[in-house]
Amino acid sequence: SQTAAAFKALGDPTRLQVFQAIRAKGDICACNILEQMDITQPTLSHHVKQLCAAGLISCRKEGRWMHYTVNEDFAKSLSAWFVDAEDQG
Repeated sequence: SQTAAAFKALGDPTRLQVFQAIRAKGDICACNILEQMDITQPTLSHHVKQLCAAGLISCRKEGRWMHYTVNEDFAKSLSAWFVDAEDQG
């Protein structure tokens, strides 16, 4: 399921950090993520590809750089999943 894929993607500490950097800015250039984190561009590319595939972020090219935004609708559905799970427990 898409929910399982999202949790799997966020299970990696570096990917979680990348996701948090994107979420904090709302819309961020790959160059800004690279400035914040001690990773290479190919490593960042690998991680955002996984986040995009899981539906957690959207990617768009602007000039030579990629820009990322959180897929808010999906993020809200994941958040609601925790609330629903808590209500059922």
